[in-house]
Amino acid sequence: MPIGEELVARGLITPEQLAEAMALRTSPTERIDQVLIRNEFVRERDVLEIFSEQLRIPLADLKEGDIDRDVLKVVPSRLVHRYTLMPVCRNGKGLRIATSDPYNMYALDEVRTCINAPVEPVLAPKSEIQKLIRQFYGVGGEVLQELVDESDELQILDDKRVESEDIDIQLAQEASVIKRVNEILIEAINQRASDIHFEPFEADFQVRYRIDGVLQVANVPPEIRRFQNAIISRIKILSNLNIAEKRLPQDGGFKIKAHAREIDLRVSVIPMAFGEGVVLRILDRTSVRLELPSLGMEGQTLETFLELIERPHGIILVTGPTGSGKTTTLYAALRTIVSPELKILTIEDPIEYYLEGINQTSVIPKIGLTFARALRSFLRHDPDVVLVGEIRDKETAEVAINASLTGHLVFSTLHTNDAVTATTRLLDMGVEPFLVSSSLEAVLAQRLVRTICKHCKEKYIPDNPAALPADFEYQKGEPLWRGKGCKDCRNTGFSGRRALYELLVMNDELREMVLNRASASRLLEVARKKGGLVLMRDEGWRLCRAGLTTPAEVLRVTKA
Repeated sequence: MPIGEELVARGLITPEQLAEAMALRTSPTERIDQVLIRNEFVRERDVLEIFSEQLRIPLADLKEGDIDRDVLKVVPSRLVHRYTLMPVCRNGKGLRIATSDPYNMYALDEVRTCINAPVEPVLAPKSEIQKLIRQFYGVGGEVLQELVDESDELQILDDKRVESEDIDIQLAQEASVIKRVNEILIEAINQRASDIHFEPFEADFQVRYRIDGVLQVANVPPEIRRFQNAIISRIKILSNLNIAEKRLPQDGGFKIKAHAREIDLRVSVIPMAFGEGVVLRILDRTSVRLELPSLGMEGQTLETFLELIERPHGIILVTGPTGSGKTTTLYAALRTIVSPELKILTIEDPIEYYLEGINQTSVIPKIGLTFARALRSFLRHDPDVVLVGEIRDKETAEVAINASLTGHLVFSTLHTNDAVTATTRLLDMGVEPFLVSSSLEAVLAQRLVRTICKHCKEKYIPDNPAALPADFEYQKGEPLWRGKGCKDCRNTGFSGRRALYELLVMNDELREMVLNRASASRLLEVARKKGGLVLMRDEGWRLCRAGLTTPAEVLRVTKA
């Protein structure tokens, strides 16, 4: 049975997904299994299990301890990188070789010819093989040049070259350093990282990826320490930053093309004790889900929020710390209401994702284009809805409030810990209570929690229920869920994130309390008793009982 039909028969994909994959082929000869894997309709391991049964090739669960280091020198590294093959061990007079493509017989024939010995293939996911290749072979200069040229995995858009006598700058433009940086970038994108951290220490140069909100050390060769200055110079060249300036912080960015999609990278460089530290923020527009239910908003919260964003005027604030998904939620809200009848303007710092049908502007502080100044100009542009990236000061707050009072719906973000403290934050900025009271429609506070990996999810009964927080109200014998850890989640037990929401809707009593400068604790008490406010922490406990996350994860992102 063809692989596509077999996947449908086993319930791993739907007939509709198979038809969509057929339409997404980049060429008539592209195999349907590769299209399905590329578009994440099916796991590669599920496809390999079927190939293993059909072709009678063993499916291996490769680990570092399975690799016989003596055989690594037998197979030329250029073939390992070119065909993504991993020598595993000796098998009689021949070698056992791991591959992710059982139909690429040419690659196995070339290895067989090169080593003049029999080859026994075993199947393993491409990501596992690539990880072992990096671990055992490192990132070789000319070999990696060959690899990237042939696979065309990553392309720097608008690449630059700088003429200089500085040895670090010259080295930064050598093929080996360029490919080391490319390899780190492509690995971060494959791991769904949101940030890459390059951190210089006295005796080490560490690379870490932030995956699902948690930093994890990247698997890079130890000799990367020798290329520290060259790697940083390479990133600065790409970002069009001053390469000679190593005493002051700098910000920039560049674009790359990976897996046939454009990705923006924002770059921040700061001086540290043992060199310059660099953080790259990865903005992959295709990986962001801009629908409110997909972000985790559901039930009464979703119903109320949808009603709020349809209102003709007022301010709706989204609050939370940096990296909690505030902007993504606002983009999803705009995507929900965008229509030919509405004029929607945004002023952001910077524009993270471009939205169809919405007019977007970026602040430019160097020329005086601030949030407040842009917002004043917006009001002469006849908008219906305005998004202000962030309310940072009294001036921006007052202009936003005045816009809402003159018949505009205004969205913005604010850095506060929860929903009720948004009102006191505005008052602390110096905004008059009557302005806050009359303009604010709702505050949505949010955090991101990691969700349990669906591939290694297991039910358990806590050994020590007393260790759980009192407000969890654990019932004896009640089952909870956790992830054991597997290759799909990099042994973390978590895969992906979703938002915890806390929606405060203003009513007459709360407006009166704001007018009288009531404390946040008093506002919270009334909002819970009379406004139906559900705290993020309570929402987190509900997700724990639904098997979506763990109590430890909710504790990590929320306060008591």
